[in-house]
Amino acid sequence: MSEKHILGGRYLLKDRIGAGGMASVYRAQDQVLDRTVAVKIMLPQYASDATFAARFKQEARAAAGLSSPYIVGVYDWGKDGDTYFIVMEYLHGTDLKSGIRSHGSLDPQKVAQIGAQICGALSVAHRHEIIHRDIKPQNIMVLPDGNIKVMDFGIARAKNSHLTQDNNVLGTAHYVSPEQTRGQELNATSDIYSLGVVMYECATGQVPFDGDDAISVALKQVNELPVPPSQINPRVDPTLERIILRCMEKDSAMRFQSAEELKSALNSYLAGRVVDVPAPTRVIPQGNETTRVVPPADATMVRRMPATPAGTRPAGAHPTSLDLEGAEEEDRKRSRGKTAAIVIGVIALITVAAFAFMTFFNRGGSDVPNLIGMTEDSAMAQIERSGFTASVEEKYSTDEDKGKVIEQSPDAGAKAPKGSRITIRISKGKEPAKVRKVPELVGMSASEAEAALKALNLKPRMTEEVNDGVKAGEVFWQSKEAGSEVDEGTEIECRVAKESESVNVPGVLGMSFSEASNTLSDAGFQVENGGSDYSSSYAAGQVMSQSVTGTAKKGTAVSLVVSKGPEPAKDVDVDSLDLIGMSQDHAQRVLAGVGLRYTIGRSEASATVPRGSVVRYSPTGSQHPGSTITLYISSGSEEEH
Repeated sequence: MSEKHILGGRYLLKDRIGAGGMASVYRAQDQVLDRTVAVKIMLPQYASDATFAARFKQEARAAAGLSSPYIVGVYDWGKDGDTYFIVMEYLHGTDLKSGIRSHGSLDPQKVAQIGAQICGALSVAHRHEIIHRDIKPQNIMVLPDGNIKVMDFGIARAKNSHLTQDNNVLGTAHYVSPEQTRGQELNATSDIYSLGVVMYECATGQVPFDGDDAISVALKQVNELPVPPSQINPRVDPTLERIILRCMEKDSAMRFQSAEELKSALNSYLAGRVVDVPAPTRVIPQGNETTRVVPPADATMVRRMPATPAGTRPAGAHPTSLDLEGAEEEDRKRSRGKTAAIVIGVIALITVAAFAFMTFFNRGGSDVPNLIGMTEDSAMAQIERSGFTASVEEKYSTDEDKGKVIEQSPDAGAKAPKGSRITIRISKGKEPAKVRKVPELVGMSASEAEAALKALNLKPRMTEEVNDGVKAGEVFWQSKEAGSEVDEGTEIECRVAKESESVNVPGVLGMSFSEASNTLSDAGFQVENGGSDYSSSYAAGQVMSQSVTGTAKKGTAVSLVVSKGPEPAKDVDVDSLDLIGMSQDHAQRVLAGVGLRYTIGRSEASATVPRGSVVRYSPTGSQHPGSTITLYISSGSEEEH
């Protein structure tokens, strides 16, 4: 798709800003409403495939029906020639995966806030019987104001759709639920499992299960228990840990059963209320038996034991002396033949599982070669030998030498049709550091200081410290002196005043006024009506801003401003368009461009206006968008007749 292409006669494509497994995303200009949008266009190799085309159209219909401040908005969709496209909200920000890579583990409060906002998006989708199926940090956009939006409901499928029978795995192995790896029917609890993995990664800086390939990771999702987050990051408190691990229960019935239930638990945690979450299960179900997991000190006692009814013995309890005596007698009676049979059975089970997962994770086509680390010439030669075509882009890299491949799309090992395009990104080496002057941050609020540093591409690190002599939430110390020069990307620590009795102020953006008022009141804050204003980001009736965030003393007044929805379109001054003398086609395009309709009146003779051009129009003056303007076209002078 070349630049300057006008899609659907309306969307002027500017530049490509991303690519996925089945579509490319472009920044574009909506020429009717004069706004920047993102346009997702199906890749050429899929546009002619009826199955993929149906899935792409379903994405548009499903996503267009979802309205939430935490979901990327879908404005329009259609078909241009043989190409399908979707028009979406254009976002400024970075994806959560990049944020985790840059900053490592996040503050537990921030983890809970992100989780609660994702729950807000999922609850809307689940009410429409849509399962996202691909919740992962790469699909979570973090906006400059700290809020998030969930992207790419492109593989979500309504439960009542015939496409639910398609068992291809489209998610990422690090985040899929155990039932998703088995190809079972999914419900809302599958998204909750994936969200638990996302919160685990936010809290620890690493995924709970990793491996050399998708199959090994998927097997761990089914067969292994995650290391408790607090063992990786001691800052993770027990309550948040129990919430995360409950989301990641292998048995879906043991998880939170809805996004609303999980959101309620996270909001209670943020408000400092007691959250009643049971200790995580440390036993993995396997058929009619269970494998008991015990601490390393008791390793000699690990054994397979018959499953017992709930309540017979607490999960994780040690066997009694009678259990051990019976087990020793049982061991003596086991024959070597039975042991061999068990080993053969296990090997067969692993073989079948590996085959199933290979089928599950791989699409048809040829294997994409691994090009990471190669020189450009070597990579191009390998792509040609493998039967693909190449596209080369350049990118700065701090990890790889100049001239080496640092990224490729599709990924190595993926299946792709012969002759399809592989995009490689070549390292331009380390980007030269730019020098920035550190601003005066003392006296700013934490959010203002963070925004000021990010605007200069400096890394803010906010740490709270009790300081009753400074207004709560205000910066009173910075690690680099104001006016000093540092390299771009330098971390600047800011110490933010915290009063000893301060508590977290719940974030209520996107809620109704009554829901936000109840949430803040329950947390001990007073609520003031701050009036209303127009907003293109929040639907009418939703809270669009709150005066106090971060931490504050209980009893502090929080002013809430409620959205009136988008600002109504302004009238158009038709006379200022200078339609007289324009050709009919030109005048029609001008009217459409400002949101006006048109109709053609009778032709009129004119000695001054050429044939085919506008003689006059009606009505004149200011008109509402959508109004119809009648154009009267010149038939030429009377002598020409």
